[in-house]
Amino acid sequence: MLSYEPDDTVVHRLDPRSKLAFQIGFAAAALAHATPRALIALTGLCAVVLAAARVPIRETLYAYRLAVAVLAFVPLVAAVTFGPPWIDVDDGIVSARASYRVFLILLVSAAYVRSTPVRHSRAAIQRTVPGKPGQILGVGVALVFRFFPVLQADLRTIREAMAARLGDERGPVERASTIAILGLTRTFERADRLALALQARCFAWNPTMPPLTFSRSDVPVLGLSGALVLAAFL
Repeated sequence: MLSYEPDDTVVHRLDPRSKLAFQIGFAAAALAHATPRALIALTGLCAVVLAAARVPIRETLYAYRLAVAVLAFVPLVAAVTFGPPWIDVDDGIVSARASYRVFLILLVSAAYVRSTPVRHSRAAIQRTVPGKPGQILGVGVALVFRFFPVLQADLRTIREAMAARLGDERGPVERASTIAILGLTRTFERADRLALALQARCFAWNPTMPPLTFSRSDVPVLGLSGALVLAAFL
């Protein structure tokens, strides 16, 4: 699971609001354009972002291995037809372009996750979305970033414990049901403990957030984000 890694890169020093704006602009441009020239330009921009944030490619691909497998399998399914000619290459190419655009968006999001602390993400959301909705959204994002890796670790522990007890020799349905039941049980236990911990620490909806300030480095990023959003409508 990808997580924040302290570093001194240019991307780390950017304001999280600039990085969120770039995420939105890049996703909008990627979803709006599927031509080969657009995909080449987006690929080059994605490579620059990953290099600037020093994102480890192997670790990122491993963390997204399930999503990558699904994105690679979808074009094969889209190309299959129920009848002659049985394989529609054009449909497969269209689906492959769509999958590749989603893949680029995932890579750019990995740069954001690696370069942005959870508290800064929450502060950026709460200061962008006013009132109680922004507070709820900020808390939700912070809890997801902190809670999801813990649940993944629990599922990994359950699978390793089953393998140590020769559980991998059981049928696939029995293995899946056992992991699902134990995973849900552990999730609810974690949720109860989290609620108790929040109460014990006098959880506040609007705590003191870290200061956020735009710098000169944010200006070109915001300009590029706006250009990407405009490109989505051209």
